[in-house]
Amino acid sequence: MKIHKEGRRILFFTILVLLAINLLLFQVNARNDTFNRIFAVVSAVVFLLLLQFFRSPYRNLLTHEDLLIAPADGKVVVIEDVHEPEYFDDVRKQISIFMSPINVHITRNPISGIVRYFKYHPGNYLVAWHPKSSTKNERTTVVVESDAGPLVLFRQIAGAMARRIVWYVNEGDEVNQGEEFGFIKFGSRVDVFVPLDTDIKVQLGDKVKGGETVIAQLKTTTPALF
Repeated sequence: MKIHKEGRRILFFTILVLLAINLLLFQVNARNDTFNRIFAVVSAVVFLLLLQFFRSPYRNLLTHEDLLIAPADGKVVVIEDVHEPEYFDDVRKQISIFMSPINVHITRNPISGIVRYFKYHPGNYLVAWHPKSSTKNERTTVVVESDAGPLVLFRQIAGAMARRIVWYVNEGDEVNQGEEFGFIKFGSRVDVFVPLDTDIKVQLGDKVKGGETVIAQLKTTTPALF
């Protein structure tokens, strides 16, 4: 199990601060040994929670030009036809994946292709399942012209706990399915918008794994067997 690069600095400074506080307590508060031991246990738990949040497990990446792969770990909370106003300005099928604090928070390219649009939006920090979070929260929007042909839009959305979105793509980049395109720290959601004729392969409530779970199949002239 590797630690993701976005967490290394946070983990380093966290363990330094916790060690310093614990050493100080054992020196200046030596008479209250019970409190010191409890604080030490709490410190260890906090560090282990941070450690698991920034884990980067190995994934057996699934790739195919017309299959849409889950961009993140989490639970499917939305599958519906909605108006997408930022780029398409028409009705698209939306698939949303909610990432809890215990999920891996790496975000991956759901499809291979060329990035035709990218924009970062500063914003609020409503809970990730709030209907307005996709237009009001801090977020990024990426549109990829897939190798299969159709355009796919995917959006990182910060949640109530998230305070920073990281991205590794820009307009004009060639991206590969399953590779990391970003990271969202401490709770979040990822929305995917696809053409209405896309064949959705998941249902509400399904648990998905980023880079491994097929969530949809794009309609092309030569569809794959799946």
